[in-house]
Amino acid sequence: MIRCIAIDDEPLALRQITGYVEKTPFLELSASFNSALKAMDFLNENEVDLMFVDINMPDLTGLDFVKSTSAKAKVIFTTAYREYGYEGFQLDAADYLVKPIGYPDFLKAVTKTKERFFTKKESVETIEKNDQYLFIKSEYKIVRIDFKDITFIESMRDYVRIHLDNQKPVMALMGIKKMEDFLPTHYFMRVHRSFIVALNRITTIERNRIVFGKDYIPISEQYKDAFQEFLDTRFLK
Repeated sequence: MIRCIAIDDEPLALRQITGYVEKTPFLELSASFNSALKAMDFLNENEVDLMFVDINMPDLTGLDFVKSTSAKAKVIFTTAYREYGYEGFQLDAADYLVKPIGYPDFLKAVTKTKERFFTKKESVETIEKNDQYLFIKSEYKIVRIDFKDITFIESMRDYVRIHLDNQKPVMALMGIKKMEDFLPTHYFMRVHRSFIVALNRITTIERNRIVFGKDYIPISEQYKDAFQEFLDTRFLK
């Protein structure tokens, strides 16, 4: 399922888009918002795959919202004005829908987005796993990565960067959620929407951040309780 949010300050337009999402089998509506500012608060603690963003909104336009957010989601812009199409595609938008939007046009856009950004990944992700190592495709090569060498894993849009002890990081075309599902939970923990850490490599925690040399990994509110539970079982008081 592709997790979605919809943002539009017009109630009817927002209701139409959310209705289209709910009737499309491969889409899942995570939330809807009548302002980009409210959506930004949600994205600070939640991950989505696709955003439907109206361009003409007060306070913060859809274009400025996409420029300012750090969310890794793909974007389909919606607007009544065709002239914004070029600027939208400059922001690497997946597609651009002009109001009034009929369901056939909506379905065509999301199907194309699914095939382009979400279906192809399955063929290039992890191909073997066990409790000691995994194999992934990286830069046209198949690379073995031992779990004991991983310090942390960082999400970078459609890729993950696997940071290794005394080795060059490895980049792979894969979502961080997919990587999280493959990793053994007794070795690794998600501590932020963009970071997974190797628990046995943690040596220093400072101001709600995990320190790996010069890298500081934030612990977000969403994962704070689970991480604290891990600490409590190993904390000498």
